[in-house]
Amino acid sequence: MATVKVKQVRSAINRDKSQKATLVALGLKKLNQVVEHESTPQIEGMIRKVLHLVEVEK
Repeated sequence: MATVKVKQVRSAINRDKSQKATLVALGLKKLNQVVEHESTPQIEGMIRKVLHLVEVEK
């Protein structure tokens, strides 16, 4: 299955609790941190929820 690299580029300060929780669930804790995940519908939905805070490379 394809992988997706997700990089946090904007801070989670002043964001909704659900957006902060989504970043943590993706494994992102710091700015400019990159994590790699399998491209599943669940991960794609999580990325879509915080798309304004992250960069995605497929």
